[in-house]
Amino acid sequence: MEAVKKKLQAELDSLEEELHFKLPKEIQKAREFGDLRENAEYKAAMERQSIVQARIMQVRNRLYEVDSIDLSKIPTGSVAYGSEVVLYDLEKEEKITYKLVTSEESDPDKGLISTVSPIGQALMGKEEGDEIRVKTPNGWRNFELSKLKTIHEFGE
Repeated sequence: MEAVKKKLQAELDSLEEELHFKLPKEIQKAREFGDLRENAEYKAAMERQSIVQARIMQVRNRLYEVDSIDLSKIPTGSVAYGSEVVLYDLEKEEKITYKLVTSEESDPDKGLISTVSPIGQALMGKEEGDEIRVKTPNGWRNFELSKLKTIHEFGE
């Protein structure tokens, strides 16, 4: 969880620097070009300022959400954030291992899937032995949850 907080804080720091130092300079420089109604540089800088302000609010909200996660309230017997699951793909007859993480930590190629991804959402609250049907970009997939290890078993 600390890695997520650090990543979000670094993004927030970068956005704040852009908003308070870089963009004011760009806006001032663009103003020097004259007529603001037909000044593309000014319009672009003002639009970027708006985008940065909106993203700052999103990152602050996400930091608040991450800070408010109470690990003691995560279930011990069903899939939730931090769980590692072994799924048996019923069509391909192969096992796949995933760890459920936040969207900031997500890296499907490394087996880290977000709790808000299609597979992550389908897994939430499931227990060992449950069958899961998931709609993916490549169509429907059917899995059996063959092994579950919750965040509590990792001692995080």
